[in-house]
Amino acid sequence: MALAAALFLSTGCQRDEITHFRADKAPQTTAARTVSPAMVREEVASPPPAATGSLKWTLPRGWTDSPGSGMRYATLKPPIAGRIDVSVIVLPGPAGGELANVNRWRGQIGLGPIDENAMAAARKPLKAKAGTISVYDFSSEGDAKTRIVAGLAVVDGNTWFVKMLGDASAVHAARSDFTRLLQSLRRDSSN
Repeated sequence: MALAAALFLSTGCQRDEITHFRADKAPQTTAARTVSPAMVREEVASPPPAATGSLKWTLPRGWTDSPGSGMRYATLKPPIAGRIDVSVIVLPGPAGGELANVNRWRGQIGLGPIDENAMAAARKPLKAKAGTISVYDFSSEGDAKTRIVAGLAVVDGNTWFVKMLGDASAVHAARSDFTRLLQSLRRDSSN
C-alpha cells in the first residue's frame, strides 16, 4: 500500500493545462516635458508600444509629474497633504469595458459592484479638447473614508484612465485642480 501511494505521488496529476505562464513586460516609454511661459508644466505623453496616438495635458500650478512604470503611463502629484495618488494609464482598445473598470475602482475602496443603470447614473460627462471624458466619483463607507475620482476617455481607439485615489479629505482638496487637468486633455498634434 505504501509503495502504491509513493508511486501515485511521484507521478503527479498529469494534467495538460497550463497553470503558470511568465511573459516579459513590454518596454516602457518616458514622457517628454516642456515648460509653458506661465510656468505651468505640460505633459507630452507618448503612447505605450501597443497604442497609437497620444494625449497631452496641462498640469495645475504646483503639481509635479514623473514618468510611469509598470502599467502606469505617468504619475502626477498635487501639492496636497495626506495620502493621495494620481495615475495616468493608457491601454489599447476598450481595456475590458467601462463597467468592468468602474467596478474595479469601486472594489479598490471597498464598495460593491454596480450594474449598467447605476453606472450611467454615476457617470458625469466632462468636455475636453480630446473629446468627452466620463468622470466617476466614489467614496468608501465607514469612519476612515477613501475617495476615488477617475476619468475615462477613448481617444483614437485607446482607453485613457486618469485616476485620483486617496484619503477623502485630500482628494476633496485636489478635486477642482483634477477637473481642470481632465478638461485640458487634448490630442498631441506633434504625432
